[in-house]
Amino acid sequence: MSDWPSHGGRPEQVLPRLGLAAERSVIDFSANLNPLGPPSWLAQWIAAGVAELAVYPDPDYREAREAIARHEGLAPEQVRLTNGGAEAIFLAAALLARRGVRRALIVQPTFGEYQRACHHYGIEVANFALVEECFVLDEARACEAMREADALFLCRPNNPTGTLVERELIERLLAEGLRRGTTLVVDEAFVDFVIRDERLTPLLVRYDNLLLLRSMTKLYAIPGLRLGYLLGSAEAVGSIAQLQPPWSVNALAAGLVAPLLSDLDYLTQTRAWLDAERPWLQDELEALGLSVVPSHANFLLLRHGESRSMAALLEHLARCGILVRHTHNFIGLEGAWLRVAVRSRPENRALVEAVALWSEP
Repeated sequence: MSDWPSHGGRPEQVLPRLGLAAERSVIDFSANLNPLGPPSWLAQWIAAGVAELAVYPDPDYREAREAIARHEGLAPEQVRLTNGGAEAIFLAAALLARRGVRRALIVQPTFGEYQRACHHYGIEVANFALVEECFVLDEARACEAMREADALFLCRPNNPTGTLVERELIERLLAEGLRRGTTLVVDEAFVDFVIRDERLTPLLVRYDNLLLLRSMTKLYAIPGLRLGYLLGSAEAVGSIAQLQPPWSVNALAAGLVAPLLSDLDYLTQTRAWLDAERPWLQDELEALGLSVVPSHANFLLLRHGESRSMAALLEHLARCGILVRHTHNFIGLEGAWLRVAVRSRPENRALVEAVALWSEP
């Protein structure tokens, strides 16, 4: 694996590698966070909730789980609150290990924590590549590969490609999994950014071999609070509750679940921003000779159509005060692409102008 930082949002680690000061001011396009920032009411809410820090939170997080259950149309017994999406990934792997899963298939290129979680629990990993260039899932090859795996990890929409496996195809994979005893773990950390509702929650009624992972930190721009959840059958979630360390989610984060989910205006504003900015940014970048993968998320994967070095573009942008995400530790990309978050129009324009300088003959 590459010794580059394995996550975005780490300018203090990336900039020195490029010969720049770690404290240099940059516009951070490397982390896929909502540029609207946290909801406007959040700071006041946290200040008012400081008193809760003197009391142990409910170890079962009943109120938060009930709020998520209402939001998703599920029973509370099908919901487990987690310390961000990362804990949800590790708890899913822990459950698979408890069930005797020996081999997991991971659809690549994708988020590296799936592999790390599997290795942590002694699960062998096999990588399954999306079709090159367009990054779609080949159904026939996937079903064939599932014959040799007890679990399949899939990100939807996928990080870093932004591509979305169709719901109908997911359902066919689930049906195949039922026949073969294969569990599908689908990470929907970015599903709230999809303009049309693409959540797979309704499939939980028919498929007990499905686990859904969610993150609330990306949409609400609160990565420091670490808040996520896991959805599945009541039996699976009950087993996960036994595997989760007690009080892994702090009281402030747990208390935020209900008010965040009820803030529908924030979600509407977010989708309106993304619906305008993502196509604008893609069109501008393509006009400069970059190949951009069509995305359903709040980020774009790109490279130069004439195979110019993305390492050179990464360094050029950093010197222009813009940090984008390298792809050195995404299996199958190995630095040949860059990932950029979609941000505000002034920031997106600054990115386009910097790329234009690099693209000039």
